[in-house]
Amino acid sequence: MLGFGHLDLKGTFNARLTLTVLLIAFSQFNFGFDNQGFASTQAMDAFIKQFGSYNEKTKKYYLDPVWVSFFNGFMYIGQASGVIIGSYISRRWGRRMCMFTMSIWAIIAATIVITSKSSDQILAARVLNYIYIGMELSVVPVFQSEITPAQTRGFVVGTYQVALYVGGLIINCIARGTGSMPGREAYMIPYGLFYVVPTIVSACIWFVPESPRWLVLKDRPEDGMKALRQLRDGKFTDQEIEEEFAVIVAGIRQEVEQGSFQDIFKRDQFRRTMVVLGCNFLLQATGQIFTQMYGALFVKSLGTINPFTVTIILAVVNTLTAILAMVLTDKLGRRFQLLVGASIQAAAMMTMGGLGTASNITGGMKIGIVSMMVVSSFGYSLGWAPTAHILSAEIPSTRCRDMTYRTASVLNVATQFAVSFSLPYLLNAPYAALGSKVGFIFGSIAVLSIVFVYAFVPDVSGRSLEEVDRLFESSIPMRKFGKVKVDMTVENTKGGDDTVFVHADITPKNQAVHTEDRRV
Repeated sequence: MLGFGHLDLKGTFNARLTLTVLLIAFSQFNFGFDNQGFASTQAMDAFIKQFGSYNEKTKKYYLDPVWVSFFNGFMYIGQASGVIIGSYISRRWGRRMCMFTMSIWAIIAATIVITSKSSDQILAARVLNYIYIGMELSVVPVFQSEITPAQTRGFVVGTYQVALYVGGLIINCIARGTGSMPGREAYMIPYGLFYVVPTIVSACIWFVPESPRWLVLKDRPEDGMKALRQLRDGKFTDQEIEEEFAVIVAGIRQEVEQGSFQDIFKRDQFRRTMVVLGCNFLLQATGQIFTQMYGALFVKSLGTINPFTVTIILAVVNTLTAILAMVLTDKLGRRFQLLVGASIQAAAMMTMGGLGTASNITGGMKIGIVSMMVVSSFGYSLGWAPTAHILSAEIPSTRCRDMTYRTASVLNVATQFAVSFSLPYLLNAPYAALGSKVGFIFGSIAVLSIVFVYAFVPDVSGRSLEEVDRLFESSIPMRKFGKVKVDMTVENTKGGDDTVFVHADITPKNQAVHTEDRRV
């Protein structure tokens, strides 16, 4: 039975945690504004006239495919830089400082976007704006995973993708209304939203608690306990809060040194790193960039359906599906959700590619191609879109979380760049001119993603981050993580010599398999 009962939101979220989660999710709206705002406006006649070239033969303005590839590819240079900068700030000065810094930067970048009048300026503006997007990617899922109770972590981190889609839906609706305007206001009105979100976030972020885990990691246990109490008071007893904090402290003291880049590939971290890297690659390689970034331009080239109508349909489907996925992920599990979503993507992309092989593509076939774009987007929003971010935040160890997440995010961005930069050449003449036959490429990758999930992706739904650490330290295969129970106890946390004993009992079906004691 579908619903929120398994999450126990009323019994878990106090006012402070609720407001913190909402503010962090709200910051993600700007990613949706940028992602879908630029995708929609590229199909506007006013945008094409302002930043395109004039064809003397057709007497029409057009966007050069080479420039389009730069416009939708070079921005990832900014995003990769933002990931590195944001991860460093987040690790050194805290999650809140990273969010404050990125918001101030976004206001500066938005000013350059709004004042752009040449193709070079709008290209540079988008690259600069994506530094904000990269910083956001580096901090939001990590911050969310560190402050949320284990049983609702998937639900909360899922807001990352939901907020992106809601932001995209808002800007698509505005673009639909302004698209027929003849002047620069057609696309500048939607871009005006770029100022709103970072201004509010920068003003409010200091009113939310810092991550308790980050505070303990920085040897500030008193502040960490204070932050955890703010996030749990009224919904958990003092004893439950103290027990949770004791486990956090024990886990961090056990891994007191923060991991380097080399550490994430060592034997004890290798499995975790490969899972996170694989998820971030497949998140961007299974076709979502085609449907979301080039969807409006591709639909316009088909000449059958209003491209702005299609972008709104995609935005609505993505938003509703992401909300459904956010509710279900802690109940159905990460593996199951990924397997279903990737299967839908593979089937839709292969069908779209097949329709594009006809020598004479009819109007009905074109509608079928567009429909498969929507179905593929549904599968992506159900599976990879929310779940990859959840896994990236919860799989890395406490010691290596920032470095693993930073490395995976850079791979994520590099994959986006490779796909975005190559798509104009794959889609259009005089280059490969594959059109909808690119579905065969993305469909094949989606099939490989199904194999990857089945073989390597563990299900750690409902586990605390410290329980995840214990599971990876055990000899249990990752595919069986969801079938075992982990009981963790911490003793002597208030001893005079600061001695902590961590006891983890891992049992499948009530049969003891692995018991360990750690002295910290």
